[in-house]
Amino acid sequence: MDETKLFSGQRIPLEMHKPKVIQKLTLAPTSRRLEAIKEAGFNTFLLKNNDVFLDMLTDSGVNAMSDRQQAAMMVADDSYAGSQTFTRLERTCQNLFGMKHFLPAHQGRACENVLSQVLVRPGTVVVTNYHFTTTKAHILLNGGTVEELPISEALRTTSKHPFKGNMDVEKLRVYIENQGPDKIAFVRMEAGTNLIGGQPFSLENLAQVRQICDEHGLLLVLDASLLADNLYFMKKREAACQGLSIREITRKIADLVHILYFSGRKLGCARGGGICTDRVDLFMTMRELIPLYEGFLTYGGMSVREMEAMAVGLEETMDEEMINQGPEFIAYMVNELDKRGVPVVTPPGGLGCHLNALEFVDHVPQNQYPAGALAAALFIVSGIRGMERGTLSEQRDESGNEPLADLELLRLAIPRRVYTLSHVTYAIDRIAWLYEHRHIIGGLEFIEEPNTLRFFFGRLGSRSDWPDQLAGAFERDLERM
Repeated sequence: MDETKLFSGQRIPLEMHKPKVIQKLTLAPTSRRLEAIKEAGFNTFLLKNNDVFLDMLTDSGVNAMSDRQQAAMMVADDSYAGSQTFTRLERTCQNLFGMKHFLPAHQGRACENVLSQVLVRPGTVVVTNYHFTTTKAHILLNGGTVEELPISEALRTTSKHPFKGNMDVEKLRVYIENQGPDKIAFVRMEAGTNLIGGQPFSLENLAQVRQICDEHGLLLVLDASLLADNLYFMKKREAACQGLSIREITRKIADLVHILYFSGRKLGCARGGGICTDRVDLFMTMRELIPLYEGFLTYGGMSVREMEAMAVGLEETMDEEMINQGPEFIAYMVNELDKRGVPVVTPPGGLGCHLNALEFVDHVPQNQYPAGALAAALFIVSGIRGMERGTLSEQRDESGNEPLADLELLRLAIPRRVYTLSHVTYAIDRIAWLYEHRHIIGGLEFIEEPNTLRFFFGRLGSRSDWPDQLAGAFERDLERM
C-alpha cells in the first residue's frame, strides 16, 4: 500500500521527520537580488547568504543533523591523541565497510589530496566513470591526467537508463590494453556521479570493473561521498539488490574496492571525511601524510563533535527512510518541471534537480557560460541559489584553451531534511516562469579568472543589460498577479 499517494491520485514525497529547531529565511525583493548578483560577479558562490532565500548551491555540509547526532556531539572526547570519539568513528566505519584501516581527514578533497600524492605520479592516468572538479585538480597537480570512460547514455540528458553512472567496461579493457596497466595510477568509480546529474552506477557494473582491475593488477578506488543516493537507487532499480538491506548492499560495494573515501559533509551529514582500506601497505604510506596536512591520526583536522555526529550519521544512512528523502523530493521536482516542458536531466538522480542549460537557453553560446547565466537568472527571479555545472566548472589547459563541458547543467541541490514540499513547489513555479521568459537571458564573460577551480571565486560580467531586463519583466508580472 502506497501511503504517499493522495486520493486525488497524485503522489507526493513525505518528510519523514519533523522540525524541532528552525532557522529564519529571508526573501529579499527583486531589486536587491539583482544588485546582489552583480556584486557577486554573477557567481553564486560569492553571494552573501542573507540575500539568499533557498540555498540549493550544494548538499555538502548543509544537510540537517538529527536529534541523535546533536546529542552525540555532547559526549565528544576532545583528547588530542587516543580520543574515544575517534575510536567510535573508526569502529562505525569498520562495521559498515568491513575494512580494517581508517584515516580521518577534514573533508573529501583532503582525502583526494592524500590519495593523489601517494598514488599519482607524473605521466600516469586515473581512469574514472566521470571526473569531479576537485578530484581532477589534485590529479593534475601531481602530474597525472584523467581519462573518463562513461557509458554513452551518461551524456544524454534525457534518458530512461537507470544507471547512467556506469563505466563502459569494454572501453576500459581496450584502454588498458592500449596504454598498459603500468601507466594507470588507479581506476576510480564515483558513486552518484556529480557532474552528470547525480546518476548512480549499478552493483553489477562495479563488480565488472573490479574483475578487470584484478586481471591487470590495478587498484580500484571508490569516491563514496554520494553513496547514500547510490544505495537508494540500487535498492529501487537493480534486481540483484531487491532482497538486500541497505547495510548488505553497502558491504557488497565495499568488498569490491581496495580503497573507499568519502566526504562526511555529504555522507553522514557532518563536516569531515575519511579513507578506508584493507591494504596495510597503502594505509601505512597514507598515514604519514595525515599529520602533515590534517592533524593527528585521531582527529584528522575534524572537530571531535563533528566526528561524533558523523559516526551517528553514517549509521543513520543505513535507514532507507532517511536516504530516500533526497531522491524522492528530487524526483518530484524533476517530474513536475518535465510536465511543464522545462528541460531537465532524466531519469531523476540524486544530489539535486538538474536543469539542462544547453536546451533551456539554447540561444546562449557555450563559451558564454549558459549554465552560469541560468544560475544568475534564477537567483534574480526567485532568490534561489544553484550551482553551475558546465564549462564554467572546467579550467583552461596549459596553452590557455578552454575546453567546453560535455553537459551544461544548473544543479539545484536539495539538502537532506532541510526544505519542505512548499519550498520545492515555489522553486518549480519560479523555474517555470523563467523558462517562459528564457529569451531574455544572455551570456556572461570573465572579468576575473583564477587559474584553478575558477568557478569557486572567479568574477564575471553580463554581456548586455539582460539581467535588468529580466528583473523588470518579472516585477511587471508580479504586479499583475
